[in-house]
Amino acid sequence: MVEHIKSLLLRDLTTLANEITQYGKESDLWIVKPGINNCAGNLCLHLCGNLKHFIGAILGNSGYQRERDKEFSEKDVPKSDLLQNIEETKDSISLALSNLDDSILAKEYPIEMFGGKITTGFFLVHLHGHLNYHLGQVNYHRRLLASS
Repeated sequence: MVEHIKSLLLRDLTTLANEITQYGKESDLWIVKPGINNCAGNLCLHLCGNLKHFIGAILGNSGYQRERDKEFSEKDVPKSDLLQNIEETKDSISLALSNLDDSILAKEYPIEMFGGKITTGFFLVHLHGHLNYHLGQVNYHRRLLASS
């Protein structure tokens, strides 16, 4: 099951990279329209920071230090840097999850989340859902800008 979760996360990060690549103008990655809280660039930074922290650092002991506020405050990061960040995130996930077997899924996640203790399996499924939620926002953002 860990291998399936890893495969889904890597697949959807590849989709994120494809979405970022499809933005015609780099500046469009950073446009925030009325009624939309986050642009694609910040969502990309957020997803990478989130996964590198909760999977790479917490489960894989990568040493990654998350700066969550910067995920939303940084602007105008070049598209090439965003794509490199996605690749680094994929590497971090691959390394961390390749060293785990399915017995980890029933164990408590090393830090409390959502106000209490949860299993690692539950949290990994949550992280995949979180990735897809924001991936959908990036897709919508890109298509919305392409039609204007």
